[in-house]
Amino acid sequence: MALRIEVAGETNVGMKRNHNEDNFSIIEESGLYIVADGMGGHASGEVASKMAVDAMREFFVATADDPERTWPYKMDRSKGYEENRLITAIKLANLRIYESAQRDAKQRGMGTTLVTMFAVEGGVYVAHVGDSRVYRARDAKLELLTEDHSLLNDYIKMRRLTPEEIANFPHKNVIVRALGMKDTVKVDTRFEQPRADDLYLLCSDGLSGPVTDDEILEIVTEGQGQDLKRSASRLIERANENGGPDNITVVLARWVA
Repeated sequence: MALRIEVAGETNVGMKRNHNEDNFSIIEESGLYIVADGMGGHASGEVASKMAVDAMREFFVATADDPERTWPYKMDRSKGYEENRLITAIKLANLRIYESAQRDAKQRGMGTTLVTMFAVEGGVYVAHVGDSRVYRARDAKLELLTEDHSLLNDYIKMRRLTPEEIANFPHKNVIVRALGMKDTVKVDTRFEQPRADDLYLLCSDGLSGPVTDDEILEIVTEGQGQDLKRSASRLIERANENGGPDNITVVLARWVA
């Protein structure tokens, strides 16, 4: 039985920032959902996140009609066509941001995280670079499907930090992998097979930072069967209630029988 996908997204500047460097896109015709959290300040972060979203959209449009189109990167033979297509779009976005930053001194150092889901026959590919996240809510449980490419996460993996050490970690915002940092980028991917009533959440760290997993689960569970746009707004409201230290972006996708 084929499942339908309902999707909604929203972005908000938060309580502490004066402009929004996040971007998101819901590209229904490609089955592509993207959240990008730009960095670099002085408006160049929003340039980078918009560039990432636009580059991916353009590549997916170009390859939709012409699968034989020459790609600038070699296919990874261990992966299928659609997964390669997704990774190539992200690598192209990375190169575009990097080259733009090299050309323009005002954009030097700009970059963006990127998290994306690509719905294909039989499931979805999840791909990410940076510390924006994808969660799955299923059977009243919330599971994190991505791994933050951050200095904090590297430390947690190397030596088991106590919750107190994690809370007081001085370099929480340091990202070890992002688009635009170098001319090449490593993209993490995984394949998921959604079931009926599964809810997937793509978000920037403006949500996952101030809002706990329990709070996220509570909001999306109480919104079960309701309008997704309402749940997206509630998540953003909660992040702002909890201090709203950063821009907040969420995209929710629900699989419906």
